[in-house]
This record gives sequence, structure tokens and C-alpha cells, in this order.
Amino acid sequence: MASAVPLAGHLAAPAPGWTVDADVVVIGSGIAGLVAALRARPYGKVLLVTKALLDEGSTRWAQGGIAAALAPDDSPREHLGDTLTAGVGLCDDEAVQVLVTEGPEAVRRLVDLGTVFDRAPDGALALTREGGHHRRRIAHAGGDATGAEISRALLAARKATDGVEVIEHALVLDLVCAEGRAAGVTLHVMGEGRRDGVGAVRARAVVLATGGLGQVFSATTNPAVSTGDGVALALRAGAAVADLEFVQFHPTVLWLGDSANGQQPLISEAVRGEGAHLVDAAGERFMAGRHELADLAPRDVVAKAIMNRMRETGASHVFLDGRHLGARTWERRFPTILASCRSHGIDPVTQPIPVVPAAHYSSGGVRTDLFGRTTVPGLYACGEVACTGVHGANRLASNSLLEGLVFAERIGTALGFADLAGAPAVAPSTARARPDAGADGPAGLLDPSVRGEIQRIMTSHAGVLRSAEGLAAAERELAALARRRSERPGVAAWEATNLHTVATAIVTAARRRQETRGTHWREDFPDRDDAAWHGHLVSALSGGRLSTAYEPAPASRRTPEEMR
Repeated sequence: MASAVPLAGHLAAPAPGWTVDADVVVIGSGIAGLVAALRARPYGKVLLVTKALLDEGSTRWAQGGIAAALAPDDSPREHLGDTLTAGVGLCDDEAVQVLVTEGPEAVRRLVDLGTVFDRAPDGALALTREGGHHRRRIAHAGGDATGAEISRALLAARKATDGVEVIEHALVLDLVCAEGRAAGVTLHVMGEGRRDGVGAVRARAVVLATGGLGQVFSATTNPAVSTGDGVALALRAGAAVADLEFVQFHPTVLWLGDSANGQQPLISEAVRGEGAHLVDAAGERFMAGRHELADLAPRDVVAKAIMNRMRETGASHVFLDGRHLGARTWERRFPTILASCRSHGIDPVTQPIPVVPAAHYSSGGVRTDLFGRTTVPGLYACGEVACTGVHGANRLASNSLLEGLVFAERIGTALGFADLAGAPAVAPSTARARPDAGADGPAGLLDPSVRGEIQRIMTSHAGVLRSAEGLAAAERELAALARRRSERPGVAAWEATNLHTVATAIVTAARRRQETRGTHWREDFPDRDDAAWHGHLVSALSGGRLSTAYEPAPASRRTPEEMR
């Protein structure tokens, strides 16, 4: 049975002051967006739109690396087993099979494009381990600057490719539809010249690669641009979203004090992969006995263990102790993390690092099939904004870059095979904004001042620890904020409204799921309940109301033996 809650409506985007035509418009310039743009180029003109500068998305911040079965003693089957285990019963088997079997060659194609991964003395790729992995299968670059190196190589490839035009500093507002399918987007460009202000891109296909939604919480590893714009746009367009309650909190983020908010420095899981361990204020290691992999347990297990130890001791943080790794390992393997810690007065060579969990990754998002197609014809999604089914209730470490890469390539395949050829050219007179703009709901964007209040509400009531009482309070407080209208529509108002839309959807799903599974931790329902909750919560927006329905998942076709 579906549940429904009222959601703040929105003003239709202002009439565009300019238009541009393309065959494919890609929104986002991380690994998913850049790969999708490069793969779409053979089939027509591509317009790549990014909210800030081309290299300012989440990809450049990825430290640990990209996971794939590249070692002689590894296999896609073992990678599949680790991924399914981390996903706690809710991964889509077929999607994971696609990821792990196509992943190794996709990584090799990154190398062919110019990505320089770290190498072992014998010339082979240097591979490390992270939480939840039973093998060394994490390829990395620059020690702990993998995302920055992948971004550099892809941006160079884009620059060398004719027919991929770029618009920077552009916030996507809404989907443009024609004849029942996606036909472009409206944008607010924060620039100068002929593409300043609100405009429209007419296209035969739209690819969302807008990244995450971490800014819905007070403390996150996500950059400031990660305000859930793609999920909010997709909801307003009538697309289905799924699994939004599964927000992963990275267990080891540098603690900067109880009042810290905004983007926080990440301490990569690869540090534990190289031998660092978690300790409390007394120096006691507390992960042993909690999981077979101890400090390298899946992220949900580690985050919960940290929160429990903090509650038991009354401490505001725990410590990651890597002093025994030595100065040479820190300088060679983790130069970025070392510099970041030292800039905040912590020297990991001689001191344990104070760490806490912080919002890191959304395992849910816009629902897609195995070729990135959403439930709205002509609209695709890949990367963190998408819910491909790969992650289930908890993403396995370093599967994110791989997912963005593999499924962006698959969108290119779909566009080339049939999808783009079947899409009609869009006449200006037939295109219109989202189908239900403002219908049956209060109209208006929210005042930008609600952004901080949304983050406070979500951190207090829908963070690592959740309960019926807290989630009900979050729902009430978010509903009250929906009445705070903006007097001046603009980028800040759109971002605040998008955050409110996404926060409401997360809280609705989290309140509905009465169990603890993966990254969703209900204190009042502390156990996993496969009898009642082996399935997905799927949400859609229509007529100003957000409806969330439970959809049972098919039984896994794989036995435990096949998973290893």
C-alpha cells in the first residue's frame, strides 16, 4: 500500500531568455557525466552542463580508488559476492553481474584514455583493499588522489573531442517534455554574455549525472554543489525514485569539532586497508569481534560500531590510529590526506586522527534499468543520482566510480543502438515544462534561509540513528518549512527547494521502513526483517503529493557458495 505526503509545489521555471539545440544534453561533469558525453558523441551533438566548473563535482574528491577484479587471484564472481553481501539482500543480482563483469575492461579503457594509476614495482597495477572486500582490487592514483586523476584524464579526452560543447555555472531547473518524453531542460546560468540567466536546451535525450545529495545533512563529504538537484528534477518530472532511505555515512571523516558543518575532510577507507585501526579515547580497539573483517567491515557496520562506542563512552569522536604505518607510507600512499590533516593541526605520523561518521553517499536515487533508462522516456540517469540496483542497502567501498563508469558507457550503447534514433526532433511549439508543475499543490520556491534548518532537521532526526519519534518530528518540521516561500526566485531558492524535496522523500521512506538494514538504522526496530521488508520503497510525485509504495524484491537466485 502506498503512503502519500504533501510536498511543497514550485513555480514553473521562468520563460527562457535563450535556447540551444543538441541531440543529447548531459547534466553533470563527474566520471558518469564525462563518460556519458564521450560515449554519446558518435550519435550527435552533445551539450555537457555542469553546476560549477568542470572539475568541481564529487569525482575529484574520491580518494580510495575504483574497484574491479583486475588481479590474477581475483574474479568477477568474488567481487559480486562481496557486493551482494554489503548490499544486505537488496542488490539487483543482474545489475551487480553487469558491474563486475564489465568493470575490468571499463577500467582498462580509462587507462587507454590516459588515466595514470599507481603501479607496483613489477609494472602491474598497485591494488589495495577497503572495507567489505576480501581481495585487493582497488586501483588508485596519486596515492589517494584517484578521483582527481580520473577527472583529469576524462577532461582531457573531452577537450580533444569535437562536438561536445560545455556550459559551466549552470543549475538545471526542470525537465522539458514533448509528446510524453524528455525533450530538454531549463537552466539558470550564472555567467555573462548570451547565456546568462534562464534558458532552455532542446534535446532528444537527457542524461542526469548530477551526483549526490549530501548537502541535505549538516556534515558531509560532498561538495557544496551536491544538493540533490537531479533527484528533485526527476521527481517533479514524474520519474520513480527508489531506496532513498539508504544514505551511507562514511565512518571515518576528520572530526573538526561538534559545531563543524558543510563539507568535511574524508579519511579514506584505504588507510584502514593499509593497516590503520580504530580505537576509542582509551586506545582500545573495538572492531575486533564485531565482524570477521574487523576494521575492514562494510561501512554500515563500522559506522554503527563507532556510534555505539561514542554513546558508551560519552565521547564526541573516536580515533583512527595509523602511526605504525610510518612517515614513508603516509607520504607516498596518502599525501593528500596527510596534508589535509596537518592543515588542521593533526599529524597522522605521530598522532591518532579524530574521526566521526558523516553523510557520504546515497545508495538510492532515480530508478533505472540496466541501460540507464528511467521511467520517463528519453530521460536517463547514471552515477550517484541513479538507483541501478547495484548498491542495495549499502554501497561496497569503491564501487561508486565503477558504477558511474560502467552504466554511463551503457547509456552510450543504448543511445547508439536504438533510443536516440527513435526520438523525434523537438519543435519549440510542442515543448513544455514538467507535466504537473504546481498542480493541486502550493506554488512557490522556498526561501533560501530554510537550507540550514533542513540540514539541522535531517542531522538530528534522520542521520545515522533513526527512530519513529525522530522521523515523525522531521516530517512535521519539514512540512512547516514548506510554507516559507521565497520572495525572489533564484539559484539559492531552487537549491533550498530541491533539498526540501529530497529531505522529505528520505524521511518518508525512512519512517516507512520499520527495520534495520544496511545504512538504515532504526533504534526502535534494531533487527533486519526479511519477512516484511525484503523489498524496495519506490516514490513518485504527482499532483503535489509524494507517494511511496513498497515493492517486494525477487528472491536472490544466487546461493552463498556462488557468491564466493
